[in-house]
Amino acid sequence: MPMSPSTTIDTRRHQAFPTLASSEIDRLRAFGTVRRYAAGEHLYRHGDVGQGMNVILSGSVDVLAPEGGRLELIVQHHAGAFMGELAQLTGRPALVDSVAAEPVEAIVIPPEQLRAVLISEAELGERIMRALILRRVGLLETGAGGPIVLGPENDPGARRIEGFLMRNGHPLRRLVTCRDPEAAAIVERFGISHDELPIVVCPDGSLLRNPADADVARCLGLVSPLDPDKVYDLAVIGAGPAGLAASVYAASEGLSVLVLDCRAFGGQAGASARIENYLGFPTGISGIALMARAHNQARKFGAEIAIPDEAASLAAHPAGGYAIALANAEQARARAVVIAAGARYRKLGLEDLAQYEASSVHYWASPLEAKLCAGQHVALVGGGNSAGQAAVYLAGKVAKVTILVRAPSLEASMSRYLIDRIQATPNIELAPYSEVSALEGKAGVLQALRWRDVRTGRETREPIRHLFLFIGAQPNTDWLAGSGIELEAKGFIATGAGVGALHPLETSLPGVFAIGDIRSGSVKRVAAAVGEGAQAVAAVHAFLSREPAAEPAIPPPPASAPAVERELDTWPV
Repeated sequence: MPMSPSTTIDTRRHQAFPTLASSEIDRLRAFGTVRRYAAGEHLYRHGDVGQGMNVILSGSVDVLAPEGGRLELIVQHHAGAFMGELAQLTGRPALVDSVAAEPVEAIVIPPEQLRAVLISEAELGERIMRALILRRVGLLETGAGGPIVLGPENDPGARRIEGFLMRNGHPLRRLVTCRDPEAAAIVERFGISHDELPIVVCPDGSLLRNPADADVARCLGLVSPLDPDKVYDLAVIGAGPAGLAASVYAASEGLSVLVLDCRAFGGQAGASARIENYLGFPTGISGIALMARAHNQARKFGAEIAIPDEAASLAAHPAGGYAIALANAEQARARAVVIAAGARYRKLGLEDLAQYEASSVHYWASPLEAKLCAGQHVALVGGGNSAGQAAVYLAGKVAKVTILVRAPSLEASMSRYLIDRIQATPNIELAPYSEVSALEGKAGVLQALRWRDVRTGRETREPIRHLFLFIGAQPNTDWLAGSGIELEAKGFIATGAGVGALHPLETSLPGVFAIGDIRSGSVKRVAAAVGEGAQAVAAVHAFLSREPAAEPAIPPPPASAPAVERELDTWPV
């Protein structure tokens, strides 16, 4: 597919498609096997699983992606080039086709050996990893290799699916039924009624009618059945900053790691429009970019990440360790568990809130939401840093942002740099002593918002169609009922000496640790969550050294020291 000059692939082509020196190719031979392909033969097809990376020794290969019912050329690889993107790192289904344009000889490096390359060959591994990530960025920017999501322009279901795929770094093409001729042709061809929208057309031709996120994930091969007989050294519940940090440290130190999350990696941090006070990023970084780097890093070290797979319960297993029952009726086993399931967004206490949540009420401010409300007047409730980051981000996309807080000011709840920025932004208005009193709308679409002054009772009404809520969160601990894990009065997990645990992060169950927002007394900051993730892994090692291996035992992979990650400046690098 021809790339436009504004894409990352075009501006960073030398990094996305580097040519390896003969000495570098020689070092890679030990990690793979040499194969030969005839002209016209596929090295792999879209949807093929576990193909790994191909290093071209001779000949040329066309990399193609489906576009409008035909295959379009993305790039042609020649001798010295290597083929693959992030799917090949983890053995996920390929997003493109690769066809030998002439007789080809190539080194085929399977996913597990590719990960070994990245770790053992630090400098070469860095170049390869950067290229794999940039190639995925190119697919994300064009939608190449992804499914078609089809529905009305502001359809809540289509927006949900689009958001799910975007948050998980998977390309897609969005077609609007009333605007795109291709969408109209699909609707007519399959006889799709309005009630069946949105639909998802998977690259293998499967058509899903108004699917759940899990259905889309299974169709695309994003999740696969877990091995019920495998016993992991560590199961991490939650893929936010705390969970991903624990995953990176545990996997890099040789533990077999399973990571579960019910929707997407990144947690609430992934929804932050811009984080400017995280150590090491003086120019700031978006939450999703930061979390995507951590996600890729965990995969690099071999952590098995299952998203969306939701933990439904936790119990001791008769053969040792713990069993995690999943919402899809599967079960995972682990010798130790780290709970980093975070918190759920707190909601306003309005009876009719739910009917507007799919279309007009938002709990994060991503480019998707910004596009929906471009040029409009929006309201935002909340006085913390997440609210401030969202307000500043939205101010650059909309006509006006009104921040509603019950407090007299933002001084007690928001960082100074954000307060200063809000005050310097002319289209952000602060409404202190204010609370939302009513929502007005029709057919699930918000048309106006009313709020009142808590001192005087005076009410204000504005024609606002989008409301953003950043009013804190509640611990995601309902699924732990009956597990034996002790919770404090507000539902957060209690840890440390107060529950008889040996380690400050350990819960009332030996070998089960809680980190991040879900833990009672935790500092609600990304850096603190990452630090707790590292601490938890040290505690896991100490626990595992005292405990016999659960049966059947799975030998861990060889320990490896984590390679130093250099800063890359494009999502999801």
